Amino acid sequence: MQEYPGSGAVALRVTPAIKVDIWSDVQCPWCYIGKRKFEAAVETFSGDVEVEYHSFELAPDTPVDFEGSPVDYLSRRKGLRRDEVEKMLANVVDIAAGVGLEYHYETVHQTNTIKAHELLHYAKAHGRQLDMKERLLKAYFVDGRHVGRIPDLADLAAEIGLDRDDVQRELEAETYLAAVKADVAQAEAYGIHGVPFFVIDGRYGISGAQDPATFVQALEQVASERTAAQ
Repeated sequence: MQEYPGSGAVALRVTPAIKVDIWSDVQCPWCYIGKRKFEAAVETFSGDVEVEYHSFELAPDTPVDFEGSPVDYLSRRKGLRRDEVEKMLANVVDIAAGVGLEYHYETVHQTNTIKAHELLHYAKAHGRQLDMKERLLKAYFVDGRHVGRIPDLADLAAEIGLDRDDVQRELEAETYLAAVKADVAQAEAYGIHGVPFFVIDGRYGISGAQDPATFVQALEQVASERTAAQ
């Protein structure tokens, strides 16, 4: 608290929100689970938090219209038996249910997510990135929607109030492709090899869908350090 000489008024020092940068992919099951756990932490934390999502492609070589199911894809990519993959996905579904998410792998469209990442940058430019991120994750894991094709992405954008025609134009023009590539390059510079990955206040990194308590501890540490530095 600081008093300006001669004014008789008292100004309160405003502490800026803690910035959290999150690298994730739309088709990453742990990213949606981690999102819910992080949101639970933010609800517990007493300070303000600003979130920005960044692009990370788990499988940039995936075709937009992959022919097969997620089980087919993962068994080929990881060299696992189908029954092993099915057991792995069943475990993920159970964990997701524990944070209130109802995954439906039987309707998931495995795809390339580059256009979804471009859309997230478009949404950020229009002040709706957080809403768009939630809609894309739900579309992919819960609703069985396609998140790799431009017309489908434009439809999803319109559902949160963005201009469908403008979205389609911008995605076709690859207006935000450079921004996606910049995010990927930054992830490489940070040494990020898997997602979700949380960078808190530009200083602390947390990898994976950790328990809310882990995120709260990190946020409180940053808040404490800021207080000590005042």
